[in-house]
Amino acid sequence: MPVEATSQYDKLSKPQRPLAAAFGLALAAFSALVSPAHAADEPDLIFRRSTVFKLLSPNDKLATYGVDDPEVDGVACHFTVPEKGGFKGWLGLAEEVSDISLACRQIGPIRFKDKMGQGDDMFRKRRSLFFKKMQIVRGCDPKRNVLVYMVYSDRLIEGSPKNSTSSVPIMPWGAGDAAVQKCGEFVQ
Repeated sequence: MPVEATSQYDKLSKPQRPLAAAFGLALAAFSALVSPAHAADEPDLIFRRSTVFKLLSPNDKLATYGVDDPEVDGVACHFTVPEKGGFKGWLGLAEEVSDISLACRQIGPIRFKDKMGQGDDMFRKRRSLFFKKMQIVRGCDPKRNVLVYMVYSDRLIEGSPKNSTSSVPIMPWGAGDAAVQKCGEFVQ
């Protein structure tokens, strides 16, 4: 007598099947929501400094990171973010505050890899377990030939008006870099 293969789904009663399918879809959506999304590579940790001492759990800290613009060679940004300590921070459950500072600079000859849109994401990082993320976006001021970077944080429902802006004038880099690209030529 042949053995018939059955799945856990087949063992559910008919009224339970839509509920199981909905649960599976919700689980898949949750997985996509909490996965770390970013436009650039993971940032490099430069250093951390403790700001609030906690006796039995990790301290609150300020952390400074560096990240290269993935679409524009020759530009790097550094940002400082507060990191919650305590047990919630240690477990990744604390919602981080939106106080983020940003500084971007030319670190070599600037070369655009491709066309870009105004306000395109340069970097994104999750700032809470579910809904909050930090974003660094890039734009071009074609009149002044300057790249403009802005950092802000947002939530699924409501964002924060706290932000920081940094601009990078596109200049020649050394004697061999006479041909300066115009950022306006690379905006879609």
